[in-house]
Amino acid sequence: MGSVKFLVMAGDGIGEEITAATLKVLQAADKRFGLGLEFEDAEIGLKALAKHGTTMPEGVLERARASDGIILGPISHLDYPAPEAGGVNISGVVRTKLDLYANVRPARTRPGLPAKGGEFDLVIMREATEGFYPDRNMYMGRAEFMPDADTALTIRKISRGASERIARRAYELAMKRRKKVTLIHKANTFRMSDGLFLEACYHVAKDFPEVETDEAIVDAMAALLVRHPEKYDVICATNFHADILSDLASELSGSLGLAGSVNAGDDLCCAQAQHGSAPDIAGQDKANPSSLILSAAMLLDWIAARRGLAAYGAAARAIDGAVDAALASPETRTPDLGGALGTRAFAERIAAAVAAGS
Repeated sequence: MGSVKFLVMAGDGIGEEITAATLKVLQAADKRFGLGLEFEDAEIGLKALAKHGTTMPEGVLERARASDGIILGPISHLDYPAPEAGGVNISGVVRTKLDLYANVRPARTRPGLPAKGGEFDLVIMREATEGFYPDRNMYMGRAEFMPDADTALTIRKISRGASERIARRAYELAMKRRKKVTLIHKANTFRMSDGLFLEACYHVAKDFPEVETDEAIVDAMAALLVRHPEKYDVICATNFHADILSDLASELSGSLGLAGSVNAGDDLCCAQAQHGSAPDIAGQDKANPSSLILSAAMLLDWIAARRGLAAYGAAARAIDGAVDAALASPETRTPDLGGALGTRAFAERIAAAVAAGS
C-alpha cells in the first residue's frame, strides 16, 4: 500500500493531550488494517510563538502541503497577539493558503447517549476561505479596520467561484446520503452577497436533479434545528453562518466535544476538532478527545475515497464504531459526559476496541 504521511500540529491548551489520544487510536488502526501511516510533528501556537516569535513558523505550511494529510489540534487564537506581532490565526492560514475550502461538520445523535434534541443525522458544509472573516477575504491586508477610535468596520466577501464549489461538494455528499440540501442565507438583508451565494448554489443544483433543494434564513434555521433537526440532511452555508449553526447542531447531538470535522480541498485534507483549546482543563487528563479522534476517522475516509483505498474506509468505520460503543455507556465516557474516564484511559479503550475489532 505504501506509506501515508500525516503532519501533526498539536496546537494549544488541551491540544497535546487530545492529539496524543488521537495518535494512539490511529496507531491501533494502522496496525490492524496495515495503513502504512507515518507521523511528523510540527510545533505551532503559543509554544512556537515563545520560541520563534510566531505561532506559525516558517516552513510549516510547506511541510503541510507536502504531506498526505494534516492533523490539527485546537488553538487559543483569542490569546494570540496581533498578526503583526506574530499571532497568526492558524486555522485561517491553513484553510486559505492550502485552499482547504470545504469545512465538513457532521452532527448526529448516538445510541445510548442522551441528545438535547430529537434523533438526527446531518452534515453542515461550511465554505471556509472567505465570508465575514477579515483574515481570509483580502488579497493584501485585513478586511477589518477602524477609520476612527469609535468606529470599526468589517468587509464581507462572497464570490461566485467559492460559492459554487462548496455547493458542488454539498450536492455530491447529498447524493451519497438522503438527497436533500438546505441552503442557508440572509438574503432578505444581504441582498447582493447572500443573493449571489444563492444564485451560485441554485446554478450547481441544476446538475443534481435527484437532490431536493430548499432554503432557510439563518436566524430561522437556528430555531428549526432545535425544533426538528431530523428533517435536515446536508446544510450548505457561508463561512460565518455555518460556523454558528454547526456548533448548535453538535451541541444538540449530545456535546460539542463530539464534533468531528475536516477541512478538505481538492488534493489535501486536514482533520481538526471543532471545539476550542479549553486551557482551563489543560494538563489535567480531563479533556474529551472524541472530536479529534472522529476528525481523524473522517480524514481516513477522505483518503479512502480519494485514492480508492478500502482499508482506510474500514479503519474509519472501526474508529466510529468504537467511539459509539464507548459513548453508549456512562462507565466508558469522559467527565464532560458524566463518566469517569480520563483522556488517556478513553483513548486506550478506543484503541483497544479498534485493535480487537469490537
